[in-house]
Amino acid sequence: MKITFYGHATLGIQIKDLFILVDPFITGNPKAKHIDISSLNPDFILLTHAHQDHILDVEAIAKSSGATIVSNYEIVTHYQNLGFEGHPMNHGGSWDFEFGNLKYVNAIHTSSFPDGKYGGQPGGFIIEGEHKTIYIAGDTALTMDMKLIPMQTTLDLAILPIGDNFTMGVEDAIIASDFIECDKVLGYHYDTFGYIEIDHEDAKRKFFDKDKDLMLLEIGDSVEL
Repeated sequence: MKITFYGHATLGIQIKDLFILVDPFITGNPKAKHIDISSLNPDFILLTHAHQDHILDVEAIAKSSGATIVSNYEIVTHYQNLGFEGHPMNHGGSWDFEFGNLKYVNAIHTSSFPDGKYGGQPGGFIIEGEHKTIYIAGDTALTMDMKLIPMQTTLDLAILPIGDNFTMGVEDAIIASDFIECDKVLGYHYDTFGYIEIDHEDAKRKFFDKDKDLMLLEIGDSVEL
């Protein structure tokens, strides 16, 4: 399993010969201008919620790739009504896709489309594929629901928001890693805007002091499990 960071909360996940794109927000991110979305050809697009900074490039990428959009019922219905392929899910549900098992889990945030249309309830994803399991938290506060995750699975990597203000910050992400029993963390949802700028060295030191590993990838860089 190969995970590529495309900035903000956008991820590319390669599992076998399938490519999954998560929350595509590239053309609107000034820090990701060097990423050409026409080069992305996902088989699936996963959406944690409907905010613009998570869905901006969905239509362009789905149109060119024919990708199946996977998210909550309201978001998928929205895109199906526009003619795109979709697979609706809801909290607590899981499905065996070609790449592996996907579960849609709770997140504490809000969710609306840029025009104000209701975007269902936000969520995160647990992906099991190629004998590895990762947790993509989405935009969320620290929540006790995270303690349910290690009751059912052992995580190899947790992808957690650390930018604060709109989501949990570094300190809460450390507690979250305790709740989910995963000390290997890839941070995301930071630095894109002034509200969520962080001190990288301070963040990594705080994780290190708790015997945890925080990875902060450059845009376009990858990690393999």
